[in-house]
Amino acid sequence: MKLPQNLIQKLEIRKENNSLRKLPSFNNLVDFSSNDYIGFSKSESIFKQTHHYLIENEILQNGATGSRLISGNHDAYQNTEIFIAQFHDAESALIFNSGYDANVGFFGAIPQRNDVILYDELSHASIRDGITMSNAKSYKFNHNDFEDLERLIQKFPETNIYIVTETVFSMDGDSPNLEELVLLSEKYNCYLIVDEAHTLGVFGDKGEGLMQYLNLHNRIFARIMTFGKGLGCHGAAVLGSSDLKEYLVNFARSFIYTTGLSPHSVITILTAYQHLEIEKANIEKLRQNIVFFNQQKNLLGLKPMFVRSKSAIQSAIVPGNQNVKQLAQELQDKGFDVKPILSPTVPEGQERLRFCIHSYNSEEEINQILELLGNFVF
Repeated sequence: MKLPQNLIQKLEIRKENNSLRKLPSFNNLVDFSSNDYIGFSKSESIFKQTHHYLIENEILQNGATGSRLISGNHDAYQNTEIFIAQFHDAESALIFNSGYDANVGFFGAIPQRNDVILYDELSHASIRDGITMSNAKSYKFNHNDFEDLERLIQKFPETNIYIVTETVFSMDGDSPNLEELVLLSEKYNCYLIVDEAHTLGVFGDKGEGLMQYLNLHNRIFARIMTFGKGLGCHGAAVLGSSDLKEYLVNFARSFIYTTGLSPHSVITILTAYQHLEIEKANIEKLRQNIVFFNQQKNLLGLKPMFVRSKSAIQSAIVPGNQNVKQLAQELQDKGFDVKPILSPTVPEGQERLRFCIHSYNSEEEINQILELLGNFVF
């Protein structure tokens, strides 16, 4: 059967706006686009150690066989969740199949009908989708604006308030003042939840994330750690109290009604975490590359077009879908994989080139791509 006409019309609008999404082909370009910040997705050591663990422990099955509440809760889950909780100095950890599943499950289950959710306006789509599934009322506050947040908090006395933010935002690469946010949440007895998708493997002595690095992790309600970026594998975990874990096991629909991850996937997570403790050189090299990228963009006069960021995500604003797509193509033609971020993914006029810095990028590659950017722009 053909696609309904109203859906075809929506596709045509995307084409007219130069915002039609297409799956990219694999390429051998210099990587400035993936979230594989410290190269764990390509680690031969992690691959071999995972395989060895499975063989040594006679775990010779390809799938979980069912949801974790039925038949899919294999021993690898328990061992890995214990390790993750200890690594992050948390009372408990609950693994979800993805960061999207974790956010949808958490926000769809925890806030209740008479509660209020206050979320940063630039929160990830998975957070917003989870909030949409909740029975609680929700209101957004201006990006990283805690005066605006406090104004909203004061509107709801004697109410359970959940505050939601990210430690590093996926499009701007910036961070809120987390110390100030924790103090504000404590002042009004709010429940603070932070998404650490883009800080695991990047911040902290062992890549443990920004909240733990700042020693704020025990003063908040929950952390959501995603493994598909800095950890180079798949899945996510919600960190918090044992009661929180028990509640999610009973009420988070994206946890209850899905087949569990395979033993191979779970042991890959465990192995990657173990490597965070021993491969500190990759984390340090990533930090050096972030500093070098920021220094070079300043030296080349490119600072005004970039969003301020000290993370591995560096965004250069190039307004207009057509303009940013053309500039991305020119950089790709020169051998560098940089992706354009188009509206409606970001607001119109905020289209951008999103540079992801990695431990395996050389200073020569960083300098070359910034020089090319300067030549094309100026």
